[in-house]
Amino acid sequence: MSSPAIETTGLVFEYPDGRRALDGIDLAIAPGERVAVLGPNGAGKTTLILQLNAVLTATAGSVRISGLAVDRRNLREIRRRVGVVFQDPDDQLFMPTVAEDVAFGPANFGVRGAELERRVTDALEQVGMAEHAHRSAGHLSGGQRRRVALATVLACRPDVLVLDEPSTNLDPVARRELAEVLTRLETTLILVTHDLPYAAQLCRRAVILDEGRLVADDRIDRVLTDADLLATHRLELPWGFTLPGVDRLSDPSRDR
Repeated sequence: MSSPAIETTGLVFEYPDGRRALDGIDLAIAPGERVAVLGPNGAGKTTLILQLNAVLTATAGSVRISGLAVDRRNLREIRRRVGVVFQDPDDQLFMPTVAEDVAFGPANFGVRGAELERRVTDALEQVGMAEHAHRSAGHLSGGQRRRVALATVLACRPDVLVLDEPSTNLDPVARRELAEVLTRLETTLILVTHDLPYAAQLCRRAVILDEGRLVADDRIDRVLTDADLLATHRLELPWGFTLPGVDRLSDPSRDR
């Protein structure tokens, strides 16, 4: 059997002031899985994803990406394997043109020449932004910048794609366009979000973090239809929202 795409064992992280942001997280995600990470503000969601590519280093326990330990010895390869798209696309867009932004990551990993050009072209085509390659990202809409930020990560060909609140501040059309792009991707996907309908649209599985602990891990239809669970952990579906496809997702025959 292949190794999990992501595996955390007894993962603990404490900030310098002694606050424990993660408290014994055991989590395994299979290659190709799409998992929503849910929880209230301060639950530890962002702290967790920053462990996956060693932006933060565990206080105790371990993290492995496809069997490779996340530690300083493996830093370069871990950051190639795990691509993070941050909530604010401007954190990732700083070059004069879109194409240069997208080339920046793979170039840092040593990709050059025709292969680098191919990576840039392929990534921009994946997100529907090829025609904007020579524009400044500052002249694009918020939704377009979000897709270019995604392209900067896709150009590195990661094994795991992590998105932090990808739907924040997007209008309905931009949300749909981004969702269509994400649906077509075949990589392992981790979606950190407060947007429960968006999570339901993109993921089959959900985990809930609260006060640094993993308190739920199940199929997303079961998580989002458990009103008591959501209320306990300060999560709420929009008023009047009906989870689409619950009957389909709940059919046991589909999980055999």
